[in-house]
Amino acid sequence: MSTRERPPRAAAPPSAASVVEELRRLGSKTVRDGLARYAIPSDAAFGIPVGTLRQLGKRLGRSQELALQLWETGFYEARLLAIFVAEPGQVTPALMERWCRDFDSWALCDTACFHLFDRTPHVFHEIRAWARGKPELEKRAAFALLASAALHDKRGPDQPYLDCLPLIEAAATDGRNFVKKAVSWALKGVGGRGPQPHAAALELARQLSQSADASARWVGKDALKDLQKPATLRRVARRRSAEEQRPTGTRAAAKSAAKKRPAKKRATTGARARRRRPASARA
Repeated sequence: MSTRERPPRAAAPPSAASVVEELRRLGSKTVRDGLARYAIPSDAAFGIPVGTLRQLGKRLGRSQELALQLWETGFYEARLLAIFVAEPGQVTPALMERWCRDFDSWALCDTACFHLFDRTPHVFHEIRAWARGKPELEKRAAFALLASAALHDKRGPDQPYLDCLPLIEAAATDGRNFVKKAVSWALKGVGGRGPQPHAAALELARQLSQSADASARWVGKDALKDLQKPATLRRVARRRSAEEQRPTGTRAAAKSAAKKRPAKKRATTGARARRRRPASARA
């Protein structure tokens, strides 16, 4: 038997029941009554600010087991907390689709997309699936997820986002409030990624702004205001500058080869001196 000391066993996550009891204690009637102003159902809510829930999530740490249990309680804040403690690497398409069917408010939908779903490798699969859906919050989820991924995916290629522009165009005529606002959000998000996406998003926004359809026209005009803001243009210019400075093609290959090539050893002082001395002086 090895004498090496074993690492301490990780503490088991608290039970969902104990966490729900803590949520009850943190609840506030004032906060709960105010949810209605934001179109958030309050019948299964305790009334806890999101900032407090995020702090609690950090204290609890990541636990997929706890996340699944909290979600099943059906409480609004318990489900928000489930999003904050879930492990992105263990989130499957089936789980995303099940939770999406449970969305009963834009707040739950957007939080899941912005803080969890966009960190999984299933982003574009679910965007396409949900964009074809009919329920309002399912369709919103498609474009909230696209907007979230476009913002957070700093190093990924732009092409998958450009490929989603036809989805945005098709959904722009959906006049339901929660859908059209997410569609506009997604168009702004794609356009903020860099020069090529910005040009493509700007073209689509201008096209939509001239549409005969009132919803598409609203989406186009709303996105145009953001895409033409000085802050957006500066962000796109910074991305363009970074792309221009990035080595490409043969220059990049040459630079990479130069890094791998072993450095030549410098001649010793004695060797350099012998090379400088005339042949008659060498012995």
